[in-house]
Amino acid sequence: MSTHNSKPSVMSAYGALTTAAIVWGGSVVAQKVALGAFSPVETSVFRGLGALVILIPLWLWKEGGGKFPKRDWGVFGLLGLGVLGNHLFVLFGLQYIGAGAAGVIIGASPAITAFLSSLILKDVRFRVIWLGCVVSFVGVIVISGQSGIAGIGSNPMLGGTLVLLGLVSWALYTIGCRQTMERFSPLTVTWTTLMMSLVVEIPLLAMNHKMLVAGVDTVPLSGWVALVYVMLFATALGQQAWLYGVDGVGPSRAGIFGNLIPVSALLFSFVIFGEPVGVREISGIGLIVLGVWLVNQRAQAQQTKDNDGEEESVQC
Repeated sequence: MSTHNSKPSVMSAYGALTTAAIVWGGSVVAQKVALGAFSPVETSVFRGLGALVILIPLWLWKEGGGKFPKRDWGVFGLLGLGVLGNHLFVLFGLQYIGAGAAGVIIGASPAITAFLSSLILKDVRFRVIWLGCVVSFVGVIVISGQSGIAGIGSNPMLGGTLVLLGLVSWALYTIGCRQTMERFSPLTVTWTTLMMSLVVEIPLLAMNHKMLVAGVDTVPLSGWVALVYVMLFATALGQQAWLYGVDGVGPSRAGIFGNLIPVSALLFSFVIFGEPVGVREISGIGLIVLGVWLVNQRAQAQQTKDNDGEEESVQC
C-alpha cells in the first residue's frame, strides 16, 4: 500500500479542477437524460459500480494494491456518506427542479465549500474570498436568467433544497478528504469512499427502482450513453481530478471552480441540444472567470502574508 506525500503543483491542480468542472457540467445534462429510464438510486448505484470497475484495476496497476487498517476503513466510510449524500440528493432534486434553477444553486457551491472550510479548517479567512464568491455567483445568475431563478419543475422548492443538501454533502466530503490525502492518493480515496457509499446505497434499490421493474429493453440508447458518461467521466475521472486539485490548493480555493460547472453545462447544452449562447451567457462566463481569479489571487496574497508573518516571528 503506497502512501501519498508529494503535493501537486498549483498549475496541475488548477488543470485538474477545471477538468472536473467541465465533465461535471456535462454530467448535469447526462443525469437528466439518464433519469428518463433509471430511478435516482439506480443511476447512482450503476454509476458507482461502473466507476469501480475502472478505478480498482487502475489502483492495482498504479499503486500495487495493499490492505488498510480498520481505522482507515472507518474514515473511508464517513467520507463515503458525503459521496452518497451528494449523488442521491442531486439526483432526487433533478426530478423536481429545472436545469436553470439547479445551475443557480450549483453556483453557490464555492461559497458553501469556502465557508465550511474556513470554519472547520480555518485554512482561508472567509473575508478574504467572499468577493470572488459573490462575483462568480452573480455570473451564474446572469447565465441562468429569470427562468433559472424562478425554476421549472413540479416542485422547485423541494428540488432546490435537495440539490443544496447535495452541495453541502460534497463540501463536507471535500473538506474531510484534505487530511486523509496526506496519507493516501486521490485515486485511493476516490475508489474507497465510492465503494463505501455503495455499501449503504445498494440496499436502497429495494425502495427506489424503475429499470429493474420495467426491464432492460425499455432503456433507449441515449439512456445508456448518458449512464456510461456519468460512470466514466463524472465519477471515475471527475472525482479523482477534483481530489487531486483539492490536494494541491485546498478546499477553499478549489471550491470556487464549482462555478465553472454551469458554464460547462451551458456549452454541453449548446452542443447536444442546440440551445443558443448569446451576450447574456458570455457576460456570465466572464463574471465567473473573474470570480475564480479573485478568489485565487486573494487567497495567494493571504498565504504569502501569513508566511511572511511566520518568518518574522521566527527571526524575533
